[in-house]
Amino acid sequence: MSEAVQRYVAFSDHPDGGNPAGVVLDAAGLSDDRMLAIAADLGYSETAFLCGTDIRYFSPLAEVPFCGHATIATAVALAERDGPGEVVLATAGGPVPVKTRRDPDGRILATLTSVPARISPIGPADLEELLASLGWGTADLDPALPPRIGYAGAWHPVIAAATRRRLAALDYDFDRLATLMAAREWTTIQLVWREAGSLFHSRNPFPPGGVVEDPATGAAAAALGAYLRDLQLVPLPATVTIHQGEDLGRPGHLVVDIRADRAEIEVTGTAVAIT
Repeated sequence: MSEAVQRYVAFSDHPDGGNPAGVVLDAAGLSDDRMLAIAADLGYSETAFLCGTDIRYFSPLAEVPFCGHATIATAVALAERDGPGEVVLATAGGPVPVKTRRDPDGRILATLTSVPARISPIGPADLEELLASLGWGTADLDPALPPRIGYAGAWHPVIAAATRRRLAALDYDFDRLATLMAAREWTTIQLVWREAGSLFHSRNPFPPGGVVEDPATGAAAAALGAYLRDLQLVPLPATVTIHQGEDLGRPGHLVVDIRADRAEIEVTGTAVAIT
């Protein structure tokens, strides 16, 4: 690849944690086919391509409308090149402001503000097929956290496991779930277990992108924020912590800020270059 492709891990300050993403800070002149080829060659769940402030995201198999972890990685790459500050990225779903700053330890933190986020019901037939694809039964679900579909730039079913053990034992029918998700234009499945009021563990299957599981997923984290807000499952304002990637050996840490007076959700994390 002749293009300047950078490699970052998002939502971790260690290269062996979080979720890897490709970043191309100057994608001017690249065709759709070339961007897809770059993403496929990298093999990460997503690669971000920046042209000015326009940003596009490609998985190894297709373009996706929004990707949180690649946005965080892009923001940190820009901050390392230009210094911390704010940029408004133009995504397929609308503008996404991203702010970067240094914390007391010198790490660059990036906070993305999603497009207006919302939830919708999941139909009984779709839920039945989703659970069958996962190999889950209704007894595996947390009755306090009902299934919904969340949107914050992309669509993510939110499915809550009754136990940490159920979440850990993820072993699903890849082709069956991929077919359902492609038909419904879902990006990842936000599988969660609630350890405490504002502390969650998450796993995100992504078969439509050719990836068994995303280790850390900012877009789905924002969708979870909308889900918790709209179902009044946390007192507002709320700061929610999500641990993801633990079962893959790539632990990541996502912070989600939810307010009652705005439809947008904020997601914060770090990113580090892979050398």
